[in-house]
Formats: sequence, structure tokens, C-alpha cells
Amino acid sequence: MMQLGGGGGQMLILSQNMKSESGKKVQQGNIHAAKTIADVIRTCLGPKSMLKMLMDPMGGIVMTNDGNAILREIQVQHPAAKSMIEISRTQDEEVGDGTTSVIVLAGEVMTLAEPFLQKGIHPTVIISGYRQALEDLVTALRDRIAITVDTSDTEALIGYIQSSVQTKMVKKWSRQICEIALGAVQTVSLEQNGRKEIDIKRYARVEKIPGGSMEDSRVLDGILLNKDVVHPRMRRRIENPRIVLLDCNLEYKKGESQTNIEMNKDEDFIKILQLEEEFVRRQCDEIIALKPDLVLTEKGVSDLAQHFLVKSNISCLRRLKKTDNNRVARAVGANIVSDTADLKEEDVGLGCGLFEIKKIGDEYFSYIVECKNPKACTLMLRGPSKDILNEIERNLQDAMQVSLLVISKLNGQQ
Repeated sequence: MMQLGGGGGQMLILSQNMKSESGKKVQQGNIHAAKTIADVIRTCLGPKSMLKMLMDPMGGIVMTNDGNAILREIQVQHPAAKSMIEISRTQDEEVGDGTTSVIVLAGEVMTLAEPFLQKGIHPTVIISGYRQALEDLVTALRDRIAITVDTSDTEALIGYIQSSVQTKMVKKWSRQICEIALGAVQTVSLEQNGRKEIDIKRYARVEKIPGGSMEDSRVLDGILLNKDVVHPRMRRRIENPRIVLLDCNLEYKKGESQTNIEMNKDEDFIKILQLEEEFVRRQCDEIIALKPDLVLTEKGVSDLAQHFLVKSNISCLRRLKKTDNNRVARAVGANIVSDTADLKEEDVGLGCGLFEIKKIGDEYFSYIVECKNPKACTLMLRGPSKDILNEIERNLQDAMQVSLLVISKLNGQQ
């Protein structure tokens, strides 16, 4: 009995050792996965950082040193590696910059924990030590390193924002990028109900136009649309235009379900065409009654409607995106109307100083600029190629997020 008992005890000890060894292998596997993710983007950190050239699932090329952009293209199965990638995504959403830094830092923290695990220290003890170090670090940052920032000092603000782009591709034009980012954030800033609202996602659009040089990039005091007028005889330059925004078709409305029409005579067909023409004429008359200079709609414009608008010397753009229409409405002070019968004088936008169409390369662009109080803007980026412009846009987004963070926190916005 004693011998059996002794054997059972040995088996129990052996089982515990196997579990311990298994646990160590899992921990070492997690640490190795974290180190692997950190090593992938380690060379993207610092003033001598290098770009990585990746191929996305669609076969396109991505050149970037942005940690989050790189890790988005990496497919991993290990849970610890997935957690590392989530750290980068969270950093990008909350701060907008520092995605590479947090991955490298997390990888080093995991690496330094390995010797303690090998000495038999329990992981929860190591975690509690890291938490205490985090509290001490936050205290040191707040009490000894943090400085007071004056929002009225533009030079100081640009200096803070420059720290986010000095290690990026655009470091040569870092000041210009920071001025563009700060200008965009200040433009879309809006006071509502006693609090400041800054929505750069909806009201600050980046328009990338290949060609030219980086020095040609700027913030427009209005909206830039990749559109041309629907009729060649429409005016392509209008000063102080009256602008009407629509969310409806300027054409005969087709039946939403099956529509049956029975025609017995030739005159019936002519009558149907007359009804369609009268419907479009009524829509155009309701628009012309407000004497606008420019009409923008999210839907289509028929040839007949174009004819009536041209006769009244009204220019027209069609098939705008909903987001673009919202930006135009905010920039010029107009209201978007869903039915021409509901148009009123207060719906007309009067805040635009100049509407002009320019040709850049092979594309036509509509400028709705010189707005009196634009709360929406377009950031026009110029560069040698689409790949370079995409990376410049990523760098600009980082600068805009830092600008937003600095301005919103300084104004007490959480």
C-alpha cells in the first residue's frame, strides 16, 4: 500500500511538472509572438525609419512606415499576436499617432518579463509590478514633464504637432503639413450648445490630385469636388453665387414597382410624353423661382431639365455624394431639400464667394471657395504619384488627430 501510495505521489508530482512545463511553453510562445510582431515594424520607428512596401489583397502596393497601416495588412493566427495588433488599432483610434511606438514598447515589455518567468515568478506578480510602474510613470509625466500650453500661440501649437510627423515621409515639409492640419481643425471647429464640436471625419475631406509638388498642397476655404457642369453652355465661373442643394432627381420619376400603361392611339403616347415634360418643367420652374446661380443635386438631371436650366443661366452639378453635399451645405449655409416644391428663400446658400471649374491633368474640379464662414473644408494634396499621396495622407491624418487632441483637450472637451 505504501509503495502504491509512493507511486501515486510520484505520478502527481510528474503531472504537476508537466502542467508547469506546458504553462511555461505557452507563456514563451506568447512572448515569442509579441516579439515577432514588434520586430516586423521595429525598423519603422525613429528619425532613420524606413518605409515598408506591402501588397494588399487587391494587388495594390502600399508604401508606409505607419505601424497600424502595416499591421492591417498582416494576417496572423496566434492570439497574442492578434492582441498586439489590437493595441495598434486602439492607439490609432484614441490618439491617431504612436502606433509603431506602442507595439515596440509592448514587445520590449514582454521580452523583459521572460527572465522573471524562467526564475519561477508568477505572471500575476510581474503584472502587478508593471501596473505600479505605469502609475509611477503617469505621475512623473503629469508632475515633472508636462507643460502648460497656450492655444493662442500658433507657433507653439505647430511645434507640438511637428513631433508627430518628424519621423515620417513628409518630414521635409513638416511645417507645411502641420499648418494644413491645424488650419483644417480650426476651420471645422463649431460651437454648439455651449460646447465645441470638431468633426474632422465628416467635414474635413482630403482630395489627392497626382501631379505638381508637395508645396502646392493647401487647405481650401470651401469645398473641392471632382465634378464638371452637366451642360457645356453652363457658366463655369460665378462670383458670389446663390446655391441650391437638392436630394432629388430632376427627371421624370419612374414607377417603383411594375407600372402598366395601356395606349390605344398615337395621341396617348404623345400625352404621356407631355405629362413627363410638364413634371420636369414644374420642377425647374420651382427652382428658377428662387433665381439661383448654381444647383447641386445628389441624383440625376435629365436632358430636358438641363435645357430649362441653361435657358435661365443656371449651372448644375449632379450625382454628388451625400457626404460632399453635407459639406457644401455647411460651408455655404444652405439647406438640403428633398423636393423642389419645398424650396424656400432661407434654403439658398449665400456664403460662397466664388464658384469656378478648373482642369487639372485630365480631370475637372469644381471649386466652391472664398466662403465667408466655412465650417467645412477640403485639404488638397499634390504629389508625384498615388502611392506617395496615400502615404502623405496617412501622415496628414496623424497630424490632424494630434491637432484635434491638443485643441479639444485644451478647451476642456473630453
